[in-house]
Amino acid sequence: MRPLWRCRACGAEWPCQPALLVEYRGDRTGLLIYLGALLAEAGDQLAQLNGHARPDGLHERFLGWARARGGTMFHVNHEPGAEIHHTDPFAVPSGQRSPVRRLRGRLAAPVTLWTAPGPAGLTVSSTLVAEGEPDRLLGLVDAESDLWAAIEAAGRFAVAPLGPPHRQLADRFAGLFPSPGGLFATGPWTDTDYGPVPTDAGGWAGCRLDTAREYGWALLVEATIETVDLAEETAPLLHYRGRYHDLT
Repeated sequence: MRPLWRCRACGAEWPCQPALLVEYRGDRTGLLIYLGALLAEAGDQLAQLNGHARPDGLHERFLGWARARGGTMFHVNHEPGAEIHHTDPFAVPSGQRSPVRRLRGRLAAPVTLWTAPGPAGLTVSSTLVAEGEPDRLLGLVDAESDLWAAIEAAGRFAVAPLGPPHRQLADRFAGLFPSPGGLFATGPWTDTDYGPVPTDAGGWAGCRLDTAREYGWALLVEATIETVDLAEETAPLLHYRGRYHDLT
């Protein structure tokens, strides 16, 4: 998220996405070149935000985690016999962790998939349904995502609650798992006027876009629920403290 250089998914300082380790699996040199190119761009933009003073520690933040440390190499390809760091290279030191992020992490949230004609999709764990006349749906999405561009163009979208069998699907649409052939290339899908939905989901809701506005580091999307199609009741997939959980 430029020019703040924070993760659009969680708000942490970028780079923070384990997706980089998937995208550059087996190509640590390519990863270093990619991050090195962005380091210069980030330095210029952050300096402007910081009164033209270049922030300290950018080199370590962008490149240090992918270099050798104390003779131990961090391998992104995890080849057999390779040594890797015993800690997450993206982890924020405990003393620097935001109390707001920690609070959010303690709030279990249902995992949903939002899709729109195009097609485009995104995993969302901030979906809220408000009953009324009319019934409404709200959620926080990435303003720079393909999903939002598709919703803005079509004026409508579909929301499907995911279950425990959809962990890999949720990671794929969150950008944390490779998707050769495209996001919708695998799995059974049902086409709707609002966007494709997983056939084996617990149901879906078709929504008409009302409005959207910046809210924190995300975009608060407000919509009217126009149709609901519920299948047999299924167990929900929950997101809690950075991981998926089943309801027991």
